Amino acid sequence: MPFVKIYTNDETLEGDINTLVSNQIASEDIFVLSHDDDRTARIVKHSDASGVDYNKQDIGQAFEKQGDELREKLRELGIEEEDAQEYEADMDEGKVFLIVTNNQAADLLED
Repeated sequence: MPFVKIYTNDETLEGDINTLVSNQIASEDIFVLSHDDDRTARIVKHSDASGVDYNKQDIGQAFEKQGDELREKLRELGIEEEDAQEYEADMDEGKVFLIVTNNQAADLLED
């Protein structure tokens, strides 16, 4: 299962992305998701990482609701259905998710 961390502070998230990149975690393993496409784009832009995947990544399907699309993206990243629903509800409240598919992320970012 991928490493998941929830943020309300964009600068903290940007710092954690930089920590991952500086420790050789590949950008292809780093994902940032929220309900606000512009916010996620800004977070990625302000980090030292290039190629980080975020909301604008097309998953090849059309969705009527953004929540449906975010849940599908979470499931594609290996998040269980129940967790995907809970995480999407947290995104409704303005939270941003960092999801990392490299197992070393937990050691680097544990509180």
